[in-house]
Amino acid sequence: MIEQSLAGRVAIVTGAARGIGLAAVQRLCAGGASVVAFDRPDADYSAALSAGRVAAFSGDVVKSSDWQGAIDLALTLGDKVDILFNNAGISGAIANAIDYPEDDFDRIMAINVRGVYLGIKYVGRCMQAQRSGVIVNTSSVSGFGGSGNIFGYTASKFAVNGMTKSAAIALAPDGVRVLALCPSPTATEMMFQLERRLSPSDPEAARPQLAQGTPMGRYGTPEEIADVLAFLVSDAAAFMTGALVPVDGGTLAK
Repeated sequence: MIEQSLAGRVAIVTGAARGIGLAAVQRLCAGGASVVAFDRPDADYSAALSAGRVAAFSGDVVKSSDWQGAIDLALTLGDKVDILFNNAGISGAIANAIDYPEDDFDRIMAINVRGVYLGIKYVGRCMQAQRSGVIVNTSSVSGFGGSGNIFGYTASKFAVNGMTKSAAIALAPDGVRVLALCPSPTATEMMFQLERRLSPSDPEAARPQLAQGTPMGRYGTPEEIADVLAFLVSDAAAFMTGALVPVDGGTLAK
């Protein structure tokens, strides 16, 4: 059996203070990794810091200088950066292509696309020099088909899927793997916020409608996404790169 231990590895996780990012920090630490938890300056890092060997980095994923700062911090935890979980993202406005607010579109593209691009660029450059490493980007099932009312989010996740495949091809000769996780609706603040927008007086009333698109009939959990991440960054997935991996309760099987 191929070893799935992450002992001695160093990871950077963005959007690390809550949701899927927090579950990833906890799961990677449980596997033996040391982690830089990269999130906004106003984030509550307490849960992430309690997970194990974790260093908090407050910054903005759209700034190149902050990416370099996160890498510098990671290199204090070990001699190389083994893992990047490029997870930070926002949901944006609920609107169609015609009505989508321009400011919202620019913001979602900055965080969901530019932020992922900069992670690939700067951490990928580091991994290229050391000739090893794994980058996993958080995409979505929304990156596989059109959606009438989350135009900006859908566009951003198609972009993440394209960047994942392009980077995988470019970096494969250097021993660097690049993949994307593609969850369906997951029980995180992003989904709870969407519920509140759709049904302000009774947010939970929106949940069955949002979950019914999943054959399993429920949201995924952050821990379920993090478990797949742990496999993808382990040696057990050593021959996987360029894959867009659904963790979606069967959504894309329809």
